[in-house]
Amino acid sequence: MPNANLFAALRANFPADLDQTAIEVADQPGLNYSWRDIDRATAMMANLLASLDLPAGSRVAVQTEKSVEALMLYLAVLRAGYVFLPLNTAYQAAEIEYFVGNAEPAVVVCSGKNFGWVSKIAFNAGTEHVFTLNEDRTGSLLERAAHQSDQHNTVVKGADELAAILYTSGTTGRSKGAMLTHGNMLSNALVLKDYWGWKAGDVLIHALPIFHVHGLFVASHGALLNGSKMIWFARFDPRAVIAKLPEATVFMGVPTLYVRLLGEPSFGKEACRNMRLFISGSAPMLIETFNEFLARTGHQILERYGMSETVMLTSNPYHAKDGARRGGTVGFPLPGVGLRVRDDKGQPCPTGEIGGIEVKGPNVFVGYWRMPEKTKEEFTADGWFKTGDVGRIDTQGYVTIVGRSKDLIISGGYNVYPAEIEGYINDMAGVNESAVIGVPHKDFGEAVVAVVVAKPGAALDGAQIAASLKSQIANFKVPKQVFVVSELPRNTMGKVQKNLLRDQHKGLFA
Repeated sequence: MPNANLFAALRANFPADLDQTAIEVADQPGLNYSWRDIDRATAMMANLLASLDLPAGSRVAVQTEKSVEALMLYLAVLRAGYVFLPLNTAYQAAEIEYFVGNAEPAVVVCSGKNFGWVSKIAFNAGTEHVFTLNEDRTGSLLERAAHQSDQHNTVVKGADELAAILYTSGTTGRSKGAMLTHGNMLSNALVLKDYWGWKAGDVLIHALPIFHVHGLFVASHGALLNGSKMIWFARFDPRAVIAKLPEATVFMGVPTLYVRLLGEPSFGKEACRNMRLFISGSAPMLIETFNEFLARTGHQILERYGMSETVMLTSNPYHAKDGARRGGTVGFPLPGVGLRVRDDKGQPCPTGEIGGIEVKGPNVFVGYWRMPEKTKEEFTADGWFKTGDVGRIDTQGYVTIVGRSKDLIISGGYNVYPAEIEGYINDMAGVNESAVIGVPHKDFGEAVVAVVVAKPGAALDGAQIAASLKSQIANFKVPKQVFVVSELPRNTMGKVQKNLLRDQHKGLFA
C-alpha cells in the first residue's frame, strides 16, 4: 500500500538542495539547521526508538522545553511509526502522573532538570525507557542517538493509524486524550497549504510553543510541507521578533502576542514590509486589536478556529476570490469540512441564531483514548462531532464563536452568552478586556458576574459599568457584580481560565 505516514509526506516536500537552511535559531545567532540535518537527525532518533524493540503503537510522551531537537524528536516518532504524546511544560507532578498512567507510554522524554521526579513517576507506571533532552542540545536522548545510523526507511503507516494523542486542557473534569491519525493531520495540512496560499520563498517566524496543535502541527507542518525556512524562537520576545520580521513572510500567533507586538513603538509598516500573512488563533481576538493592527501595519490578521480534536476547522480567507477577511469572525468552514449549528434538542438553528457547533471531515479525530463511552457521547447519531463551542453562522456563511457551552450561563431560566456581554464591556472607554462568568445564586440558579481589566492609567468603577450596561442589554444579562482587577488568569496558550474565576467567586451569593 502507499505509505500514508505523515513524515513521508513532509519529507517528500523537502527542497532538492538539502543543504539549504531549514531552521535558523533566532535566539542563538549562527546556529542554523539544514534540511539534511533534519533528515539525518530524525533518522538517528528513529533508529534509536527502533532499537528499543517497542510494541507496535507504542506511545512516546514528551515534556521538554522548546528546541529544534524537540521538533526533530516529534518527526522521528512519526518516522519510526510510533505515537507522539506532547505534554505542556507547565504540567506538575500530579498531572504528569495522570497522563503517564492513562497513556502508558513506552518511552518518556523530559528535561534533565526534571529527570528525578519524572523518571520516578514513569518507572512506577511501568515505563521502561526515560531519556532527557535539554534546550542546549544536551541530554541522554541525543547521546544515545549519536551512535545510530543516519539512514532510515520511514515506517509504512495507514492513513487511519494513530500518529498523536493530545490531552485536552481538562478545565472541566479529567483530561481526555484526543487520538489523531496520520490521515487527520495530513489532510488538514494539505488544505491549509492551499487555502493560506503557501508559496515558494515563504519564511515562517515560529514563536509558538510546540506542545500544542497551533505550534506543533499548524505552524510546523505548514513550513515543512512547503519546504519553507523557519526562523525559530524558543520564547516570544516582541522586539526580537520585530527585528526578524523583514526576513519573513508568515507569522502565526495567539492574540496575546499581537497585543505585545502593538505595545512596541518600533512596530509598524516598515517592520512588516515583506510580510504576506499574519494568522491568529487558540483564543478570541478583540476587534480593537484587529483594527489597531490594521491601522499600524496595513495587514488584516487572518483569524481561524480549530481544536485539539480536529486541528483546523474554519478560516477567514487569504485569497480575495474566497471573500473578505472579517475581524471578530473565524471565517468559513475549510474545504472538506462540514459545520452546522444545532439547538439543545439537536434541531438546526436558523441563520444568525446561536447554538452548538458540530463538525465533520477528514481532519476530525477518531475518539478519546480509552474512553469509548465519552467518545460515543461526543458524536451525534449521524457522525458529527459536538465541539462544545457555541456560535452562529450569518447570511454570508461567516462563522462567529460566541463561547464554550460550558461557559453558558442560565440565569432565571434565560440563556446568557458571556461573549455577548464581554463585547459590550470591552467597547467601554478605559476597558482593556473582560471575562463574564456565572456563579451559583439561590434565586436565579446562576448569577452573571463580570471581571474587568482597565487600560493603563484608566480608573474604572464596577457599579458604573453595570449601570451603563442596563441601558444597552436586557436586565437578566446585566452582571449582578462587576469586579475590576489587574489581570485575568490565563493558561500557557493565552486562554482566559474562567474555571479559576468561577472557583474564586463561587461563594459570592451564598
